[in-house]
Amino acid sequence: MIVAITGGTGFIGKKLVAHLAGRGDRVRLLSRNSEASEKSSLVDVYKCDLVTAGIGELSSILDGVDVLYHCAGQLKDPLTMRALHVEATQKLTEAAARRVPHWVQLSSVGVYGPLTRGIVTEDSALNPVGTYENTKAESDQIVLKAADKGSFSYSILRPSNVFGAGMTNQSLFNMIAMIDRGLFFYIGKPGASANYIHVDNVVDGLIRCGTIPHAKGRTYNLSGHCTMEHFVETIADALGCSPPRLRIPKPIAYVAGITLGKIPGFPLTPSRVDALDNRSTYPISRIQQELGYCHVISMEDGLRELVAAYNQKFRCAS
Repeated sequence: MIVAITGGTGFIGKKLVAHLAGRGDRVRLLSRNSEASEKSSLVDVYKCDLVTAGIGELSSILDGVDVLYHCAGQLKDPLTMRALHVEATQKLTEAAARRVPHWVQLSSVGVYGPLTRGIVTEDSALNPVGTYENTKAESDQIVLKAADKGSFSYSILRPSNVFGAGMTNQSLFNMIAMIDRGLFFYIGKPGASANYIHVDNVVDGLIRCGTIPHAKGRTYNLSGHCTMEHFVETIADALGCSPPRLRIPKPIAYVAGITLGKIPGFPLTPSRVDALDNRSTYPISRIQQELGYCHVISMEDGLRELVAAYNQKFRCAS
């Protein structure tokens, strides 16, 4: 099989490239960096900036491709999110139209909105808030419209918070550090949700979307779930320290986040308070039943891997 991948040098994309090449697929990696890290005779790197590339250039790269994995994303710079998520996706759908049989879209559960209560399924209404979430939702809609016109078949995968040892997002490493130093505290009543998914599980979900015929025309949520207490206790156990016991009522934490959240180094902001008291869940019964999905790496094993990376990066350096 010949596959093309955008965002193949990112956190998820790198793993996807390696897994697909390991399966024996011929991979065309679209990257602004011509010196992509994946060294394999099955990986061809095409130096291509999706934002500035023309449709003709993209079309030539996509000729003969069986599946396109669109994983390109911008997490940090709001100024480039629209150009990459919306405008580049529009160009890419035009280049792929009737040329690439199947499109796999990497999206996010963020398109459902900042929900802090309830069960969120693939049929839940979209209510994105924020530039990232809005532009990702628009990107999904562009793909759906192109598919409706017969340009290609599609699958959309929407993971929750993706984590793993190589992640650039420091939020979980910051949490581990707080637990390690005995400074972490719970917010609100017991039983808050920890909705995270290991990067290897996301890669497995993407490949299933790209290789199983029943995935065509379907959208799948992908998440792991446990209580915040279990999540934190697993980290503490891996660190070899006592789990935290302190618990602060949410109203008090929220006021502290509003009044002090802009101080550099202060651990609470209103959004962080909501995250630590989140009660929402993202069931994955659809992808399990339709694609035979099961977690490649459990939440517990993923957290132990992450703590090992933390120990190597921070404890050994000190």
